[in-house]
This record gives sequence, structure tokens and C-alpha cells, in this order.
Amino acid sequence: MPTVLTPGGIELAYETVGSPADPALLMVMGYGAQLIAWPRGFSEMLAAGGRFVIEFDNRDSGLSSKLDGVEVEMDALLAAARAGDRARVAELAPYTLSDLATDAAALLDALGIDRAHVLGASMGAMIAQQMAIERPERLLSLVSMMSTTGEPEFGAPSPQALEALLTPSPAERAAYIESSGAKGMIWASRRYGDRTRLEALAAAGYDRCFYPQGVSRQLAAILATGSRADGLRALDVPTLVIHGLDDTLIAPDGGERTAELIPGARLLLVEDMGHDRPEALWPLLVDAILGHTGGDESMDPLAHEQRGGSFGGPSIRPVEAGDG
Repeated sequence: MPTVLTPGGIELAYETVGSPADPALLMVMGYGAQLIAWPRGFSEMLAAGGRFVIEFDNRDSGLSSKLDGVEVEMDALLAAARAGDRARVAELAPYTLSDLATDAAALLDALGIDRAHVLGASMGAMIAQQMAIERPERLLSLVSMMSTTGEPEFGAPSPQALEALLTPSPAERAAYIESSGAKGMIWASRRYGDRTRLEALAAAGYDRCFYPQGVSRQLAAILATGSRADGLRALDVPTLVIHGLDDTLIAPDGGERTAELIPGARLLLVEDMGHDRPEALWPLLVDAILGHTGGDESMDPLAHEQRGGSFGGPSIRPVEAGDG
């Protein structure tokens, strides 16, 4: 697999789908997840729509650099976060979302890409938001999927989802796969949730790189960065926010708040979608992303719905920014 070395000494593993002659679409994956969490069929649909898709492993995941030996005192970190002690959280975190955004920009530099559409999911969208705040000149557009603003009062997980998220995964392969499937179903689409698919992804991820040490450092980065509200209010980047109404890991009001803060942002709330991307919803999601990144409303189900048309398949709820 190809890699690049950033100026900060981080090696990033990446893959591409599609033609480099097409507009670049950088896809940023979320907390503890590897680039293989982007379904290949989903990426191929985006590439078939004329996007040069770039996927990569964030630091501390997959085949990218690991900060081995850099420990995070999780009990102290979570206690400081609950107490609102931002200084202590920052002290305990080895890096922040800004550092992860710097990694993403360095990948674009290494590939010779000045500007790209940037799509992030979950923590990946937090990184994408941070990149847009700090380097708006690098983004053609932003797509923030199943994420939030860093304000603790928005996007809160359900108690069951939070407990599952913070429970360490088993180290033994079979137990890890079973546990991952059970956890994933907590926040999956109620209609389309597929435990077999979740367990297959967990097996592939375990075999590619089982590295539980990285998740504590990534969680610390999220907590140390805190609220992005002020930066999002000042954005001047075309933005689409997508959120599933079944999401229990990051509640839908996280997406609503994101769209409310970003000037001119559009919000697509998707029924039958949780903190996942069910295959049945790929056509809807791909059309929305291609329509947003290409400026072609004829492909965009959100624009079509706003014109009073109907969209076959899963229903959607378009909400104008500022309604949240």
C-alpha cells in the first residue's frame, strides 16, 4: 500500500479510487476506524460519478504511524473532561484534531493536490471541520457526516452507546469480532443494521491491524480540541451536513447544530440511517455528495425534495440551516 511521510514525521497509508484527472474527494475516517471502513462499493460509486477518491488511515490506526509508548491516563482524562478542566485535558492529550487535520493536508500536499472536496464521517468529520476552519483555502467543499460541533450539549450519545464506546474491546480475535458486531448494532440503522456485515468488517480490520492503544489517543484528541462553534460560525466553505435519524452514538441534533452554525450549510437528515452507511442508502448518499461537490442539483436528492419532487427509496427530511 502506498504511503506518504508528512513534515511532522507521520507516515500515512492511503488508497485511491478513480482518475486523478477528476476533482479530488478526500475521505476522512472516524474514531478507531481504518480506511477499509469506507465500503469499496461506496467509493467506487463516487469515483464513477467523476471524483478522485482518496482514503487514508489516520495516525494511530490501520497501517499509518503509531505513537507507541505514548500513554494516555484514561481515568484522569475522562474525569478532567467531565469536570470541564480543559487545561488538564489538553495536558493529557498527545495531540489534537488540529494535528490530525495537518496530517490530512500533508497528504494532499504529497499528492500534489492544492484543493479538494473533503468528506468526513464521525471523528473524521470533526477533523474535516477543523481543516476547513484552519485551512479554508484547501477545501473546495465540506461534507460533514454523522458528526457534531464539539459542544457537549449537542450530539450526546445514548447511555448504552456511550458505555459500549468506552468499553475496551477483547484482544482475542473471535471475541473481538463478536463484540464489535454487538456494539455496532447499538448505533446501526434499525431497519438496515447488518451484524454479519459488521462482523466481517471487524474481522478484516483485526487482520489488517489490531491496535487498541490508538483509540485512547484519538479520544484524547477529540476531548482536547473542544468546541469548534466559533470557527464554524466563521466558515465560508460550501457545506453539506448529513445525519441519520437512527444515530444513537452521535445524536441527530449534533448534525442539526453543525448546519445551524455554518453559514449557508444544508442539512440532510436521513431516515433509516444510524451511525453507519447501509448499502440500501448508498444511492441517496452518493447522489447528495456528488450533487454537492459538483454543483449539479439534478443529482441532489435534497435539492429535488426542496423543489417539491419525490425521491424513490428511503425518505429524507431536508432542513434549512438555522432551523435547528
